[in-house]
Formats: sequence, structure tokens, C-alpha cells
Amino acid sequence: MGDLHPVTIGIILVNVLFSMKGFNDFSFFEKYKFNIGGISRGEQIRMLSSGFLHANTPHLFFNMLTLYFFADAVIYQLGPLNFVIIYLGSLILGNLLSYFFHKEEYHYSAVGASGAVSGILYAAILLQPGMSLYMFFIPIPIPAYIFGIGYLFYSIYGMKSRRDNIGHDAHFGGAIGGYIITLAMVPILFQTNLLMIILLAIPIIVLFILIKLGKI
Repeated sequence: MGDLHPVTIGIILVNVLFSMKGFNDFSFFEKYKFNIGGISRGEQIRMLSSGFLHANTPHLFFNMLTLYFFADAVIYQLGPLNFVIIYLGSLILGNLLSYFFHKEEYHYSAVGASGAVSGILYAAILLQPGMSLYMFFIPIPIPAYIFGIGYLFYSIYGMKSRRDNIGHDAHFGGAIGGYIITLAMVPILFQTNLLMIILLAIPIIVLFILIKLGKI
């Protein structure tokens, strides 16, 4: 991580430390996870704190690996302050969307930085549409926008199956947050990158169609 911006390193460390505390302290995890009942009782801190907890080590690793790939692309183009605004704004918007979808499910719970990371992912792709990724198990570079769109379609699967304690719907709120905030910060992208703006909107539109049809 020697080449990473200090802000990226700091956010990764906070996620790791907070998550490890949650892995080893059940009461801590229960107190700070996203939970409809707790939030309805006035525990709004969960809207933020849940974004730094994770269900397990693979969940933490995948989110931090994604952040590792994309964070500095945003920081070095928009600056550390705007990066933090996108990160936290996406985290909160992700959880707000989860609350909207599940507000009648008193026992619904979720954790993860997925909303924040999805927001940074979408911001980075909007800012650098030509970027590619090298994944451990694929020997050729993957266009970042393919990864980003696939990431959200996988989230749709997670929302439909509901087999884990991961806030898959928060991915979408976060992606929407990163999408909107970045476009608000850099409106010239509508002139220079309109095709990518349209492509990245596809999984978001698909999600809302599925919700409208009652499929999720």
C-alpha cells in the first residue's frame, strides 16, 4: 500500500479495525450494525457505523480490495475532501435506500462498506472510463465499467436470494450516491462521457424495474 494516498490507507484501516472488533465482540457488532428496529428507536448512528462493519473476512477483503483499486483514481482527480464527501455520502445514501426498502421489516439487519465502495467505484469509472483491472483469476485486463456493472448485477442476485447478512441493496444506494455526487461535482462529464453515464445507469434502472414488478 506504499503508493496509496494516506486518506485511502486511513479508511481501509478504520474498516479493518472496526470490523475486527465486530468479529470478536458480538455485543459491539449488534450495537452498531444496520438494523431497522434500532434505527426506528432513534439509533441513527447505525446508519453510519454499519458501513464500517463486515459480516466476515471475505466480505471485508472484497470491499477493501475494490476500494484499493478505485479510491486513488478519485482522490487524485477530485482531491481528498471531495473523495471523503463521495465516500460518506454514498455510505449514507446506501443505508437510506436500504431503510426505505425494508422499513416494515423490524428485524432486518445488514453490514458492510458496500454502499460507500460502490459510490467510489462509480465515481472512478465516470472520471476515468478507460481504466482496466487485473484480477487474480483472470489473465487479461477487465474494463472497469464491465466490473462495475457486473458488481451491481451480482448485488441484484444477492438481494433476490437474501442468503447472507450483507447489505446488497445498499450497493445500489451507494452507486446512485457516487453517480449523482460525482456528476454534480464534474458536470462537464455530460459532454465528455455521456455514453459511460448511460451504461452505468443500466443496472440501477434494472433494479428499480424489478422492484416495481415485485421481483425483489
